[in-house]
Amino acid sequence: MVYRFKLVSDEVSNFSREYEIDSTATFLQLRNTILDSVDYSKEDFNSFFLCDDEWERHEEITLEDMGSSSDQDIWIMGDTPLNELIEEDGQKLIFMFDYMTQRSFFMEMKESFPGRTLSDPMCVMKKGKAPAQYVDLEEFDAKVDQSVNLTGITPDDLDLEDIYGNDQYDEEDIADGFDINNL
Repeated sequence: MVYRFKLVSDEVSNFSREYEIDSTATFLQLRNTILDSVDYSKEDFNSFFLCDDEWERHEEITLEDMGSSSDQDIWIMGDTPLNELIEEDGQKLIFMFDYMTQRSFFMEMKESFPGRTLSDPMCVMKKGKAPAQYVDLEEFDAKVDQSVNLTGITPDDLDLEDIYGNDQYDEEDIADGFDINNL
């Protein structure tokens, strides 16, 4: 079976990529295909995260075992075939390519093609220019500070009770989620 993934960035609105990859390929092969298609170095640590429909992160698939002592399963990219964790169309993933600033791509398994196989993964659609792989940390911090200053609100000023009232608020009121289809 072949999977087709769509990848987008929340930093660049006209950027997207689509990939086709055999379901028996590993997450490492998917990682390398992504990095090749956006001209990023493969020297950095990256992770995939399986997400629910609201983009909440669940299982992490890491480049290498970092010696975690948690009770959770440890998924290593090179040892984990895609079909071990991805079972249906619509599965959402986050690919964190920059751990320092937690910059990520958003992915969705758009379609599966039963009966097809593919020897090598490939990028089948490129649109727009990828965001820079690295950002200057001082510049990044300044942009974050500037966006906070533009609102005139500091994190200490935020009180969900003031915003949503004393009653329980519905999480859907906060955000309807990130819709990859609108990009």
